[in-house]
Amino acid sequence: MPSDQSTWLISIPQDGDSEGLFQEVHTKLAGQSRSAASGLSQLPIPSFKTGTLESLISLSEDLPKQDNFFTSTVAKTVDTLRNLLNNEPSKLIQHILVNERTVDDYLLQGWRWNESRYGVQRSLREMLDVLIKEMTSIDNVMKSKLNTYNLAKGSLVQMQRKRTNLVKEFITKYERLTPMVVPRSAINIASDDEFTLFSVAIFKRVHDDFLAKCRENKYIVRDFVYSEDLIEKQREELRTADTTEKELWTELLRLSRINFSESFQVLVHLKVLRLFVESVLRYGLPANYTGIFIKPEPKSTKRTLTTLQQQFSYLSRRSNPGGKNSKSTVNAGEDFVGEYQTLLEQEYFDFVLFEVPWIVL
Repeated sequence: MPSDQSTWLISIPQDGDSEGLFQEVHTKLAGQSRSAASGLSQLPIPSFKTGTLESLISLSEDLPKQDNFFTSTVAKTVDTLRNLLNNEPSKLIQHILVNERTVDDYLLQGWRWNESRYGVQRSLREMLDVLIKEMTSIDNVMKSKLNTYNLAKGSLVQMQRKRTNLVKEFITKYERLTPMVVPRSAINIASDDEFTLFSVAIFKRVHDDFLAKCRENKYIVRDFVYSEDLIEKQREELRTADTTEKELWTELLRLSRINFSESFQVLVHLKVLRLFVESVLRYGLPANYTGIFIKPEPKSTKRTLTTLQQQFSYLSRRSNPGGKNSKSTVNAGEDFVGEYQTLLEQEYFDFVLFEVPWIVL
């Protein structure tokens, strides 16, 4: 059962009037509800070079692995945006855009294969390699920038902790940090918005132990030599760390927004490539297929699927998942049939179906 939290990509053989077929599907889904029909759009599937049956089977085995990697990269980019925006959906929705359009508009409002970036004169394997190279680059850049930001943020948090006012905790604990601490000897020497300075009387023999215990509790301990320059230096370091963190936050937010748009487009192109390969293996040549985007209503997913199954039941006579009788550019050997059987474990329909997961805010 396909997910009710995804947009479906469907492919069927083009037997003449693809426009008429789309309208027929539109009418039947509209019979369920008006919103069901609104989540429907044509999906133009390019006429790629089919290659040999062996190359198609090799691709069909490689594509699911790349699909998982591509989907994961998009999801990680969304998670980065979500964390940067404190998990606020109203802010996240402003950045989950594809070429400044919503994801639904990108898919359902005139999607086209990007010929300028992925010319169909390439072989299918070359096309896949280009897509993998782009997604790998996006993933590597995101990892690098995210690591740089996390280091800066960690440094800032550490500095902020050092200045946190822990007066009450210190007063409660200092006498019991080690033996031989003079009771009630802590004296508040000075304080400001950032620090409170205490002096404490202890016996010399516990000096090192007391310092170690203070450090364990995040108290700053040092032999006191007052220096306005040193204090100002510490404040400047904190200001610099805060400015650096904010700049890197802004840079990472901008990069994540751009890379979501790019990675989502690459993912959809991979899905269409996978749709084509599966269609050739399923239906054979000529490689002319009609594609449809469907965004199902979560409450009527089963009804939508049933409508599609009834609409395309006639394809059961043409569907050939093993590739044994397909009109490919080479004869299909028995070995290929057996090799391809491992791909038939997934749920099977008379039409080809793949999914693009929704972005959950």
